[in-house]
Amino acid sequence: MIHYADTSFLCSIYRKQDHSAEADALREAMTEPLYFTGLLEFEFLQAIELQVWLHSRDRSKGYSRREANGMIADWETDVATGNNRIVVADMDAVLRLSRALSLQSTAQGGHRTVDILHVATAVHLGARVFLTFDARQQILARHAGLEVAGIS
Repeated sequence: MIHYADTSFLCSIYRKQDHSAEADALREAMTEPLYFTGLLEFEFLQAIELQVWLHSRDRSKGYSRREANGMIADWETDVATGNNRIVVADMDAVLRLSRALSLQSTAQGGHRTVDILHVATAVHLGARVFLTFDARQQILARHAGLEVAGIS
């Protein structure tokens, strides 16, 4: 495994956003499937559902159920065709790595739990490159020894 993504990268692939062109270019350059864990898939699908909820409360926020369904269908197609491939992580090992990263970085960098979990998962799975458009998560990934692709 060379690359591991976070949710900001997935959202930029499956919905037009500020970083979509860069995400699409990075994805096109990859010679392997986009690997993901159940945690990453859950956070991505949860983020979509949250946007639907926001949109139902205020039409100027989030996006519609129809758009969400399209994103989910595109994701499922990529999984079914092998463009995206699930891998199993040892969650106990990931949690131990997460604890170490938290103790080393959170007090200085203000990292969110799920961001630490994604970086620890990438390290645990042997990824070399972490794909993210989250500036703080880039710092954390570099601290963990990963190369980062995304915003500079």
